[in-house]
This record gives sequence, structure tokens and C-alpha cells, in this order.
Amino acid sequence: MNPVDSPATGPHADAQARLTVLGESLVDLIRTERGHCTEHVGGSPLNVAVGCARLGMTATLATHYGEDAHGRLIAAHLAANGVETINGGTGPTSTATALLGANGSATYAFSLFWDIADAALAVMASIEEADHVHAGSIGAMLPPGDGTVYSLVQAARATATISYDPNCRPGITPDRALARSRAELFVAGSDIVKASDEDLLWLYPDRPLEQTMAAWLEAGPALVVVTRGPLGPLAMTRDARAEVRAPALTVADTVGAGDSFMAALISGLSQLGLLGAANREELRRLDQGHLAALCRYAAAAAAVTCSRPGADPPRSVELQPLAAQTAAAGGPTLLPEE
Repeated sequence: MNPVDSPATGPHADAQARLTVLGESLVDLIRTERGHCTEHVGGSPLNVAVGCARLGMTATLATHYGEDAHGRLIAAHLAANGVETINGGTGPTSTATALLGANGSATYAFSLFWDIADAALAVMASIEEADHVHAGSIGAMLPPGDGTVYSLVQAARATATISYDPNCRPGITPDRALARSRAELFVAGSDIVKASDEDLLWLYPDRPLEQTMAAWLEAGPALVVVTRGPLGPLAMTRDARAEVRAPALTVADTVGAGDSFMAALISGLSQLGLLGAANREELRRLDQGHLAALCRYAAAAAAVTCSRPGADPPRSVELQPLAAQTAAAGGPTLLPEE
């Protein structure tokens, strides 16, 4: 059955799925040589949870932050965006400090603590109620918490679909071979994988993007999507392929753009009724038209984020809903071709 023909999908599939995100929260500290400092809440999984909540999903973030000023900043940001929070942190809140030189160049220093084992029971309860679970970035790479995340993701597969974004950080996990093996472990256990071209070229420097995407699909996922900056995203299943142009825009910065793309991809699949373990086989049958529509929707979300400073993902009113589209020849479309 084509996804749009399913009674649970198409124009009337406007019920959003429940989501649990596993991963880090941190505070970015931007310092200048003159001593000026600004603070911004960040972390890829946190940004995905906020992005999904702004798109109407019920989102829970299982994360780690301390009982300190930075932790209170994170907690306030999550609460303001309607994200339910499970905090497994006992150590200080993680920070990423960027020192800006006179010419605008930056050097970085990280202070990272990642472990949610103390909250494992609460996280498991959240997962058991979730239709979809997302993991990635530092939370899926940095010990000791990465092992807990992997165990939770594996436990979730019985009832939920799984998405993964490696969001590689060579400055934090510089061992390429270890990072590659860790990423491949999560890829094999996921239904949806999104990565940037920079991620894939760092993990597999001698292999073309599409060859890596095909290898990952053979490992288990139903869908692999690669973002390529201004070139636009490329999506592949085992039987279909779609690529679309990125929307034209004036870029403020690209902070959080990939996370906004990931959040909109999850939301779009929810609107199509394709999240949850019971829909796993339908997810595998996505056709080219629906792949292209999903890519346009997610690219539009990333473009909104790029058009304004910082990791500021769009709300539902800023995007044309995927579920409002009708099935036409070649599948639904979201944005007119330019």
C-alpha cells in the first residue's frame, strides 16, 4: 500500500506522534579577546527536541545538565518551548567555549559530562510511551553515556521507530575508526538516518556519498537522507531516490540548521502516519514523490533557521503542513519549483 492510500495517512493524518529524544544539552559560550561573553543554549539533540515541539509534536528530552546557572538556563529554555525533560545529570552542565580572535577566527574548548544512567528507569518509561525515538551526536559517541543510549534505543525498537544523526564532532571524538564503528552500530539499529555531507566525508573520506548511503541502507534503515548545504538534500530508500534544491535565502548563520532539518523530517513522517513500529514496513515503501516532499519540507525548515541568528527552528505556522498536501502524479509537493 502506498503511504498516501493508508487510512492513517494523507490529508487527514494530522495527529502528531509522541517523541523521546536521547542526547546532550550544553551551553555555548562565545568569548572575545576583550572579555565580552554571550551564552546560548545548544546541543544537537536538544535542538531536535525543541524543533519537534515547535512543529506540534509531544517531545521529551532525556539529557544531562547540572544544578548550576547553565543548567537553569537549559531548563528554562526547554520549558519555554514545551519540551518535557528527564535530567540524568549529576555533574556540571556541559559547555563549549569559543574564543574569537581579532580577525573573527575561533578556537574551541569543551567541558563535557554525559551520562544518563541514573535516569534510565524514567527514560525507559518515556520510551515505552513513545511512537518514535531519536538519538545522535555526542550523546551517541561519548562514554559512558553512549552505552546507555544504545541500550535504550535497542529496547525501543519493539514499539517505536528510531532515527539517528551522527552529527560528527572530530574535535571531541577524533578517532575516526572508532567514530565510524560507533556510527555504524547506531545506523544498523535505526529506521531513519540523517547525516550531512561533511559527516560522511569525514567518516568515509575515500568513498562517494551515494555509495555510503547505499551501504547504510543495506545495514538496516528504511531511509537515509544526506544534507548538502546549498546543493539541497538527497534521500534514498532501497527502491527510490529523490533530491531537491535548497531554497534560495539570505543566510544569517547556519547554527542549528541540520537539527531543524532533522526535526522537520521527523514531523513530516509523523504527518504521513509513518512513525511507530507498526508502520515500519510502510516506511520502507516510501516512493519518490513522498521522498521529494519530505526533503522540501525539511529543507524549508532548515532555511527558516538559516535566515535568523542561532539555533531558532520554525514553528508550524511558518511551514506549509505536509499532511495538507494531496497525492498527485509524482507525489505531494510542499514548495513550488523555482
